[in-house]
Amino acid sequence: MTLLTAGGYLAAATSARLAWLLPAAFLGMLNGMGRDRGPAGTLEQAILPETTGAARRTWTLAWYNLVLDAGHALGGLAAALPVTHRTIFVACAVSALAGVLPYAALSKHVEVVATASSVTSPDEDRRTRRAVSKLALLFGIDSLGGGFLSSALIAYWFFQRYGFTERDLAILFFAARSLNAVSHVAAAWLARRIGLLNTMVLTHLPSSLLLMVAPATSSGTLAAGLFLGRESLVEMDVPTRQSYVMAIVPPHRRTYASGVTNLTRTIGWAVGPPIAGVVMQYVVLAAPLFIGGGMKIVYDIVLYRSFRHVRPPEETTSSRL
Repeated sequence: MTLLTAGGYLAAATSARLAWLLPAAFLGMLNGMGRDRGPAGTLEQAILPETTGAARRTWTLAWYNLVLDAGHALGGLAAALPVTHRTIFVACAVSALAGVLPYAALSKHVEVVATASSVTSPDEDRRTRRAVSKLALLFGIDSLGGGFLSSALIAYWFFQRYGFTERDLAILFFAARSLNAVSHVAAAWLARRIGLLNTMVLTHLPSSLLLMVAPATSSGTLAAGLFLGRESLVEMDVPTRQSYVMAIVPPHRRTYASGVTNLTRTIGWAVGPPIAGVVMQYVVLAAPLFIGGGMKIVYDIVLYRSFRHVRPPEETTSSRL
């Protein structure tokens, strides 16, 4: 998959023919999110819990996401450099290729094989599928709202509404991604004290409110401050969400759970931006901020009501004793 991604970026760097770029972008899993949303992340989320115990699972995923967002932050800052798009795509291809050797060096111990002792009963399998299906539906709502709030659309809004330059946007998104990175560690610390689900909801919901307030201000500086306040909270549900999903399913079903939930999230991210673009053009420029934020608030409320009694093993009374 990493080799395919590198090939996709090289195709984007070497050709402007749409007939060639579309299949290359599809097979290369290129995206416009400004961050990796490909299948490699799905596999990594299933692999990482196998490298540690339940007590350290959330911390492990937090450091993993910190490294990802640190890279996103540096990439956002690099957008301010006077380079061509071709150079950027080549750099992306080289970055992808750099991951091939570490992947190849992974131990086979990260593989989870269903054994006789790990096989669950039909009732347990049904409960797992039911929980994963419900989570996938809720994550789909959240990611659809996120599609209305993609980096490209937010950047366009700041550009049109407040006249931000490319340099301004590069600095703004560098700061945003840096806050995202730090927030992952804060999320792991908070989850140990109030629980995974509580951390997901209590940090995610106010982040949407901050972004929905931003269009009410006439100051670009204040709007940027509200946006950065949102970015300091919005990603705190990422390591906690990943840890929660991996915790409530049997180990040999983690790849399945990660795959299904990430698939629905990817579909939501794909569907949201074109709808948001039409709304921005024909309704009002800030409409995606209200629609996306509103959908995320609905997701938070329904998620809490649906799963507040489903606790991961490390949060049960017996495990704490």
